[in-house]
Amino acid sequence: MNKYYYDLHIHSCLSPCGDTDSTPNNIAGMGELNGLNIMAITDHNSCKNCPAFFKAAKRHGVIPVAGMELTTAEEIHFVCLFEQLERALEFDDFVYKRLIKVENRIDIFGEQLILDENDVVIGNDDFLLSNATDISLEEAYKKVLSLGGIMYPAHIDRSSYGILSVLGFFPESPQFSCAEIHNKNKAEELCKFTGVSNDKIIFSSDAHYLWDINEKEHYFELDDEPYSSDFVRKKLFDFLR
Repeated sequence: MNKYYYDLHIHSCLSPCGDTDSTPNNIAGMGELNGLNIMAITDHNSCKNCPAFFKAAKRHGVIPVAGMELTTAEEIHFVCLFEQLERALEFDDFVYKRLIKVENRIDIFGEQLILDENDVVIGNDDFLLSNATDISLEEAYKKVLSLGGIMYPAHIDRSSYGILSVLGFFPESPQFSCAEIHNKNKAEELCKFTGVSNDKIIFSSDAHYLWDINEKEHYFELDDEPYSSDFVRKKLFDFLR
């Protein structure tokens, strides 16, 4: 068992609120500088920068996870993570078809850049990715599980788009194994309220700028023998489930 320092909620330049400097390579490089071992890109309703991030992370010695910050029909934010990149891209296709299409105003919301592994722009999404989808919480949960992924509520301690602020309670179904908290000082109180065990509270940055990415603080203890990045990623998902 070894400690693996992580940040599982990071926005790239594909998110309309993400900084243009938050390219897959720069994110992976910042993670390496900060001493992180596992990182996930989780753009709003999209996984399209995950392929580039997987290649960039390998160069920087970081174990990559493909993810998305999904906005459900209830306008609740959820972190959706996938053990396999191909499954994440399947989910991306499913979500994009269900995104409520509103044309992005670059002058207001910013660009939504899709990059390759060398940070070369290969696309720019025309529809506002931070908009809601018409996918219900229950439907999204079942879809993520069918693709071998894990889904849990994002920043439950915040007043905007958190499951507690929207619903006013923590639902018994679906039964989330994890929850994300931004302010670690609220962890004990929220563990009691939600029923999520303390070791399954995830502290991620929700970074929109490179300087917001977690430093070497929060970690999971994972079995890593015989070592490979795929094996550690599998053990991470086993633990989160």
